[in-house]
Amino acid sequence: MRDLGAGFTYLLKGQRWVAGHRRQYGFGLLPGLITLVLYVAALTSLALWGQDFVGWSTPFADDWSSPWRGAFRGLLTAVLFALGLLLAVVTFTAVTLLIGQPFYENLSEKVDRDVSPDGTAPESGLPLWRELWISARDSLRIVVRAALWGVLLFALGFIPFVGQTVVPVIGFFVTGFFLTEELTAVALQRRGVELRARLALLRSRRTLVWGFGTPLAVAFVVPFVAVFLMPGAVAGATLMARELLGEESGEGESGEGDSEDEPAIS
Repeated sequence: MRDLGAGFTYLLKGQRWVAGHRRQYGFGLLPGLITLVLYVAALTSLALWGQDFVGWSTPFADDWSSPWRGAFRGLLTAVLFALGLLLAVVTFTAVTLLIGQPFYENLSEKVDRDVSPDGTAPESGLPLWRELWISARDSLRIVVRAALWGVLLFALGFIPFVGQTVVPVIGFFVTGFFLTEELTAVALQRRGVELRARLALLRSRRTLVWGFGTPLAVAFVVPFVAVFLMPGAVAGATLMARELLGEESGEGESGEGDSEDEPAIS
């Protein structure tokens, strides 16, 4: 229980850090807004033409009598949209981080420098294209894992009572874990921590991860909220990554040094 509270505290600290660094927060909103527009367009298309797609993909039901044909295709259309919405929630962070890699790398580095006792931040030393490749590759692996969990939980959702009570709660905890992995990856990848080691590190402090990621997963169900929380989520994940690695941190969240002349992207 103590780690649950500590994880939530890191989420709040991250939001407080970006509130004190308004320039970083403003630029950190851009990737989320771009991703939101893309996802809204995709989900709108799915809502408009999903039924046509289901009809095209189920020709065997053309000869079914009413109301079975309509009910069957209506159910499949609802399932298709629900899966699309679930995939959007699970992948929103990964896509936003990929689009905003330079922004969030810079933000994470500034958080590290702000709270580090010696004022320095770890650097990967890799070119941008290499960092983007690693990020995309690892994000795809995480999305596949999350999708498998999503399919399993969706199937369990048909169990009476349990599917409507316990399964959704488990779903938020699972989503929260994967969201935290994606967010802490910004700081951990700069430190050369590979995906397998990152997952092992997070599993060793599951309650801390759940305390950070589960409230975020609940909030991220609303896409607009996800956009505005993303910069602070990256900042909080950086602070939490320092604890996971046993790095010393000071209290550097006042926002000092966020001058108007300071460039947002270094």
